[in-house]
Amino acid sequence: MHPVSIRPLRLSGVPSLVAEPRDQAGPSHTRLDRRTLALDLGERRVGVALCDSGGRLATPFEVVARSGQRATDHQRIAALVAEVEAVRVVVGLPRSLDGSLGPAARSVLAEVDDLRQALEVPVFTHDERLTTVSADRDLRHLGLGAPQRRKVVDQVAAAVLLQAWLDAEQQADRRASEPTPKPGSARVSP
Repeated sequence: MHPVSIRPLRLSGVPSLVAEPRDQAGPSHTRLDRRTLALDLGERRVGVALCDSGGRLATPFEVVARSGQRATDHQRIAALVAEVEAVRVVVGLPRSLDGSLGPAARSVLAEVDDLRQALEVPVFTHDERLTTVSADRDLRHLGLGAPQRRKVVDQVAAAVLLQAWLDAEQQADRRASEPTPKPGSARVSP
């Protein structure tokens, strides 16, 4: 079985934020480059999403069909990381509704360990509870039928995951940049 890619999701009237190839040779990362690739690891497919270099907006990017060989799948993911010049990867961790780690989450964590060996960028995990449900609901709302949804739901779920991770990162950055109140002074919230 050969890997099949469906890429990228194009919804009419919605601009794409997918990186265009660069003219110059070599990486053009800056200190502020936050281009992140997100993965929704499934048994049959891997949903892939990408954000802009400012780390603000996630976009569905691609669905990679599983080849049956994890190493082959990881080579394809490594090629995508290089192609879009991602500086990090976020993988959805399918926790149980109560927050515990069930069999699916343990399987993803084992694959994340392998990805950390295969990729040259940091790999993080983020809670992905209900991302596929949310993605499917959004696609239904757009009027896509079941066959059309099945083709793209994984990449849309990866985008939902990535946007949640980006929002959490931005919130943490804002909290870290807030001035620390002096002892004994009152803090006023806006």
